[in-house]
Amino acid sequence: MSSSSGKASMQADKIAIQPTLSAAEGSTFELRDMGSQNANIRSIHSKTGAGEVNYINAATSHSDNQLLAEIGYKQELKRQFSTLQVFGVAFSIMGLLPSIGTVMGGGLDGGPVSLVWGWLIAGFFILLVGITMAENASAIPTAGGLYYWTYHYAPVGYKEVISFVIGCSNSLALAAGVCSIDYGFAEEVLAAVVVSKDGNFDVTNGKLYGVFAATVVAMAICTCLASSAIARMQTLSIVSNLFIIILLFIALPIGVAVNRGSDQFNGGKFIFAKYENFSDWNDGWQFCLAGFMPAVWTIGSFDSCVHQSEEAKDAKKSVPIGIIGSISACWILGWLIIICLMACMKSDVDAVLNTKYEIALAQIIYDCLGKRWTIAFLSLIAFCQFLMGASIVTAVSRQVWAFARDNGLPLSRYIKIVDKRYSVPFVAVIFACAASLALGLLCLQGQAADALFSLAVAGNNLAWSTPTLLRLTSGRDIFRPGPFYLGKILSPIIAWIGVFYQAFIIILVMFPGNQHNVTGPTMNYACVIGPGVWILSWIYYITYKKKYFHGPASNVSEEEYVEAVGEDAIDSILSKNA
Repeated sequence: MSSSSGKASMQADKIAIQPTLSAAEGSTFELRDMGSQNANIRSIHSKTGAGEVNYINAATSHSDNQLLAEIGYKQELKRQFSTLQVFGVAFSIMGLLPSIGTVMGGGLDGGPVSLVWGWLIAGFFILLVGITMAENASAIPTAGGLYYWTYHYAPVGYKEVISFVIGCSNSLALAAGVCSIDYGFAEEVLAAVVVSKDGNFDVTNGKLYGVFAATVVAMAICTCLASSAIARMQTLSIVSNLFIIILLFIALPIGVAVNRGSDQFNGGKFIFAKYENFSDWNDGWQFCLAGFMPAVWTIGSFDSCVHQSEEAKDAKKSVPIGIIGSISACWILGWLIIICLMACMKSDVDAVLNTKYEIALAQIIYDCLGKRWTIAFLSLIAFCQFLMGASIVTAVSRQVWAFARDNGLPLSRYIKIVDKRYSVPFVAVIFACAASLALGLLCLQGQAADALFSLAVAGNNLAWSTPTLLRLTSGRDIFRPGPFYLGKILSPIIAWIGVFYQAFIIILVMFPGNQHNVTGPTMNYACVIGPGVWILSWIYYITYKKKYFHGPASNVSEEEYVEAVGEDAIDSILSKNA
């Protein structure tokens, strides 16, 4: 044993330790003699209300395993995802053209101006939110991410319950995201059928749900592949999405020039200044409802990078790059796609919205390129949408697995099992898809299925904003930035702007499409399901789950911690604390 190891041995008995990550349980600390080969997870005390929490310093960790051990977990999943593939997870789920095709009808309810400028404005604020999330992920990269950060920064006495509600909200939002993506896939597939039948095909709610359910099952099977295969799928998704975007930029203008004449392009006044209100809301509120939602939903999947943290190589750097890169790429490319579509569409917006081809994008492509090209485009879009769905099922299954690992779900003992051969949480995949199938029953209520989009947005924004708000308040003195950090001045300014923006979005998505004559089919059920889940989660925790859920629970033994961190690092830690 080296002299430095001896130093670790002599000083280890001075370290305050915490057997689990639960600050409530860790209010009384135990002193142990670690011996020459043992040390335990260190903790620090917050002076601003967060209590005792794990001391995590991503900036000084020398490996993914060391940092994960400091966070409190052992490495169970294989790290197969490169930086490009982490980016690919979010970029795939955002799936620009498929997503724009799915939500474009709602965006055009305020005319071209709301869609064009709403995307640009909302995208800017989403980037600010992503920057803050990238800082959080760089500091504490773990698959549980949002509920873990919430626990870490929350005030003593409220850690467990707030963390539990955020874990439930994030899980529900991701499951709703699966529903909305697969519902969009079903619409695109059936739209292709309608086009091929020249409009002589009735799309019923039952048919929509049937295609939706089959899609969820197929995606579950794909997601049960080995993690290396899932990682390669992200590369395929990046290539496929870029190919179809480039094809659109080339084919649509040529189609307009050849089939309708070069003088049939819409001018700048139509694209950037044409406002039409197709609802009974006032113009300002309708601009926000119609204009912001396409970007909010499309670019709203960047947290999927966080849920891949325990499968990413050099997670403290690759996850922030994936978050910022995917938001930036989709914000700019998406805006260019929308401008291209607005320039090439026919100027009768009402006719596009009331298309017989199910989705507005199908009508625009049909008007530019004709039947065969429309079928081809819809087929390619549906393929990309399927890859989107497979990627988000991967993300939600990792969130569900991480939450179950900390006993946050019913049947957690089964859901948290990881297959040793493939390093995939099969039961978590099945659980996530079963929840999506249940939520997807809203498809049977026609327009009520729009609540799936709103529910995903509301649940995610609550889960994203809560840990940031707590980091800025009760946990501000224990935040230790990772490699990605904008500094003590700029970082909190951006974070506060993001928090207020997300509060506005949560309120915005609760409103129905029209102010008057709201009926059962046109009701926005997100205002019932979202707050209902948050309240029921709180009641469930108070009445039952508080006996089992005590926040993120460490599964790293003292020996495993020493092995992951290394004696040299422990010596360095002890010398600084001496």
